[in-house]
Formats: sequence, structure tokens, C-alpha cells
Amino acid sequence: MATTTPSRRGVPGRTAQVRPGAGAGAGAGSHGTHGPRRRDRLSVQNVPGWLFSTPFLVLFLTFMAVPIVATFVMSFTDFGLRNVADPFSAEFTGVKNYTELFADERFLTALFNTTYFVVLGVPLTVGAGLLAAVLLNRGVGRLRTVFRVGFYAPVVTSIVAVAVVWRFVLDPADGLISGLAAEVGLTSPDFLGSKVLAMPSLIVMAVWRNLGTAMVLFLAGLQGIPAEVREAARLDGAGIWQEFRSITVPLLRPTMLYVSVMTTIGFLNVFEEPFVMTEGGPDNATLTVSLDMYDQGFKFFHMGYASAMAYVLFTVILAVTLLQLRLLKDKTK
Repeated sequence: MATTTPSRRGVPGRTAQVRPGAGAGAGAGSHGTHGPRRRDRLSVQNVPGWLFSTPFLVLFLTFMAVPIVATFVMSFTDFGLRNVADPFSAEFTGVKNYTELFADERFLTALFNTTYFVVLGVPLTVGAGLLAAVLLNRGVGRLRTVFRVGFYAPVVTSIVAVAVVWRFVLDPADGLISGLAAEVGLTSPDFLGSKVLAMPSLIVMAVWRNLGTAMVLFLAGLQGIPAEVREAARLDGAGIWQEFRSITVPLLRPTMLYVSVMTTIGFLNVFEEPFVMTEGGPDNATLTVSLDMYDQGFKFFHMGYASAMAYVLFTVILAVTLLQLRLLKDKTK
């Protein structure tokens, strides 16, 4: 026997009423009501964040963004000391500054010296930092903190103080090395006065000064390697070298990538060491791109030319960084 269910309209005492805005328009009306309120609430919540970030934004725009854009524009002009009072009086020269750079023997010498500094200095710094980290992580017990502070102290030491120490060490007449050489009947060479030895001397100084940063980063990476992995390798009969090559190095690749990239960027921008120790001499043997840029901009007041030099250096740094990321990042996967 079939039964029928009365519809809402058939229920006694109930009258179907349609509320305004019900149906398909209700959702739209709901979103239309709550959407602006929610956006307003989120905007109010963002106000403190913008207030706290305002000082940084002001400083960034004033001392970073605006000078970067201005320098880029300046690199296409003959901007010099005469244009300081009226910057818009500088004459637009197109790519003339860039083309003249690669015909400038002084700049090419500086570029070669910088490349020499990076090619020797970066591997030595990374290798010395890794060696120090491994020794501190395994071979040193009670005095580990003392050694960490000792290795890292040159990083936070003023370059002027470092230069005074190294000038004393390398002085050919009264230096530490010359004194030790005299004890055994030898004559100490003039490290900073020799075209052959000046750049290697600065590289040794830079490695000594920067290996502390690499050591701290590598030490953090080593302490992040699970002990179970090392124990499993030892149980399988792996020796110290095999453990280092097969366990430590692969697991340290992300750290090694970061250390290599940051060290390379720092060494491509090398300025303090030659500026304080040799002023680019002897005979431009220690002249670097950053030092040449400083001379062109603040000694000779060829500011447009120096700006072009800065962007060439920026392009080199970007290309080398991307190359390192490409070569090392695939091995970290």
C-alpha cells in the first residue's frame, strides 16, 4: 500500500515563506557581508607588522635600493666630481664605460689578481675550515670551546689590528719570520714587497682570518650527522678515511655548498687586505677589482666608470654563484 508524504506546503498551519536573499543569492550575500569585514580585520592585524618593519624599509630604500638604481644609471654616464652639485648635468655615454673596461690594462690586471685570489683562497679556506672542524669534533675534548674561540677570534678582530700583526710577522727587517730565519742563518724575503710573494702572503692572511667562519659552519654540520650512521659504518668495518669519504662528506654537501658560495662571494669582493697591507702594490701585484673600483671612484673621481666596474663585478659574482649552485646542488639531492 503506497504512502504519501505531505509536502511542506501541505502541512496544516505552516506557510512557506521565502526570506529575502535566500537561495543562490544567500551565499553571495553572506560573502558580500563578511568579505569586507574580514579584509578590514586582516588589514588592522597587519598594521603592527608594517610599523615594526618601517624602519628597515626606510633604511633599505635610502641606503640600498636607491643607491643601487642610481649607480646603475650612473654607469651609463660620464658622472664625475663636476656633476656632484648637479647630477642631471652628467652626459649619457651609453655602454662606453663597459667597453673601455675590457680595454683597460689596469682593470684586467685587477680582474686577474681577484681570480687568482679566489682560485687559491677559497679551496684553502674551505679545506682548512673542514679540517679544523673535524679535529675539534673528534680529537679535542676538554678544551674544545677554547679552540673554537681561538679559531674564530680573527673573524671578529678589526682588520687594522690584523694588519698590524701580519706586518710585524712579515716584516723583512724586524719581523717574526725574519727573526726565526736569522736564528738558523737564513735571510727572510720581503713578502709584501715582492711581486711574486705579495699576493700569496695576502691569501695566507685571508685564509687565517676567514677559516673560523667555515669551521663553525662545518662543526654545526658535523654535529647534525646522526651517531647511528657512524656506528653502522664502523660495524661494517669502515676505517676513518672511508667513514669520512663515504659518510661525512656526502652528508656535509649542503653545508659545503653554503660555505663555498659565501666564501667565494667574500673573496671576489676582497678589499680590506690589499687596501690596508699593500695598497695594491707592488706594481699592481695585489690590485683587486674592489680596490680598483675604490680608486676610480674616490681617488680619480671617475664615478660613472667605477659604477660600471661595480656592475661587472656583480655580474661575475652572480655567474660564479649560479655555477656553484648548479654544480653542487645536484649532488645534495
